[in-house]
Amino acid sequence: MAKSRQPAPTHDLPRQRVGGTRSVADLLPDVGRAAFRRFGFVQSAIVTRWPEIVGERYARVSQPESLRFPHGQRDNGVLTLQVSPAYGTMMQHISPEIMDRVNRFFGYAAVARIVFRQAAPPRRAPAPPRPAPPPNPVQVGENVRAVADPELLRVLEALAAGIEDSPPLPLPIAKIS
Repeated sequence: MAKSRQPAPTHDLPRQRVGGTRSVADLLPDVGRAAFRRFGFVQSAIVTRWPEIVGERYARVSQPESLRFPHGQRDNGVLTLQVSPAYGTMMQHISPEIMDRVNRFFGYAAVARIVFRQAAPPRRAPAPPRPAPPPNPVQVGENVRAVADPELLRVLEALAAGIEDSPPLPLPIAKIS
């Protein structure tokens, strides 16, 4: 018995797309995932979020190169870092802190050891300059200017500006008996 054949599609009809369209941003994590796994990174976030993990100061002089785990495990790995030659000794000195920060980022003891490789890490784009702080309010200005810590000074200035901009608090009503 011969099977009935469906007529061949004509070129006049538009073809239906299976699965719909996908944006390039949706496709890039899949492309990057294979490349990151090839170099030992199960999660690409350790590379992309390195300044958040170790701080901007250490991220300027270091960059993760690979993260290798023992066969069949996802803990007790060896993190290899590229470090600028001038900072190699300092980075070895703070390696327990770096290991702690990376493990905190993963949420478990992913890294048991750090290996340093001296090489100049690729240059990162400089951080955008911080906007100039608003001028001190007149009432608080002289008292705050004596503060030496710039971060504390910014917080106090923001607090003073917030107090100055807020509406006055209502006075409590006294009960007359």
